[in-house]
Amino acid sequence: MNTNKTYAGISQEFGNLSTSKIVIIPVPYDGTSTWQKGADKGPEAFLNASENMELYDIETDTEVYKEGVYLADAITENSSPEAMVEEVHQITKKYINRNKFVTVFGGEHSISIGTIRAFNECFSDLTVLHIDAHADLRKEYEGSSCNHACAVYEANQNTNLVQVGIRSMDISEKRNMNLDKVFFAHDMAVNEDWMEDVIDLLGKNVFITFDLDALDPSIMPSTGTPEPGGLFYYETLEFLKTVFEQKNVVGFDMVELCPNENEKSSDFLAAKLFYKMLSYKFSSNEDSYDIGEDLTKENVFKKVAKFKNDEDEY
Repeated sequence: MNTNKTYAGISQEFGNLSTSKIVIIPVPYDGTSTWQKGADKGPEAFLNASENMELYDIETDTEVYKEGVYLADAITENSSPEAMVEEVHQITKKYINRNKFVTVFGGEHSISIGTIRAFNECFSDLTVLHIDAHADLRKEYEGSSCNHACAVYEANQNTNLVQVGIRSMDISEKRNMNLDKVFFAHDMAVNEDWMEDVIDLLGKNVFITFDLDALDPSIMPSTGTPEPGGLFYYETLEFLKTVFEQKNVVGFDMVELCPNENEKSSDFLAAKLFYKMLSYKFSSNEDSYDIGEDLTKENVFKKVAKFKNDEDEY
């Protein structure tokens, strides 16, 4: 069982698994990072910052935590990268099958191999929207296919992968890359229509994997591999809001917060951005029920999941 600690310090009334629409799974893993260590401390820093966040979102005029947010037990499997990925895969899938809106907070980006695998098994025609400074398309790195440098290689093989914000890669990754679906940061800087161009490539069901180093290090310095020339806050919000409004976002993960004891603004940015994404998801869903159609708020996933498991009913 989870302890009494709740996400963002919300009352237990809104943190129960049975009544919560949202699940957050922390994965404090940093087993394969190759430069600055510390992403395993990311989930704790994110949760601590979340407790100091105002829970009313001005932009959407919502308090999304009232939809119910269950903070799952952290996944601490670290015997090998492969074992961690499989544990993330199974736990994520378990909560999807309970008809929850499942989110994951890492940890390094290798955790996303497991989350994407779970979502791809549960949702048809999945698009993975990969927002990152790095291509992460190596087939294997340092002897493992479950390395952070391989985070979306499998997604590139098995889903509709669209990559946004890329500005660092090895030339070998170019062979694995679908250049028609990659938005390089230097091109985005001069293309006013890049958001619309990305949206055009997304299918109906979208999973977002958000590496915080996609953001410019001037606003997100506390990440393991900061790269100059990244996204800024309001353009990121505008883009995400559009994705949530126009597509069925089935879940998301956020990775690579590498907290610095002397720099807390990055922790708070991660907390705020995560909450914004939840706010966009549930405010856009509510809009769809206000147009006069006789729709119940049964879980949207029942309509799009590839399968329904007997364990769905509790």
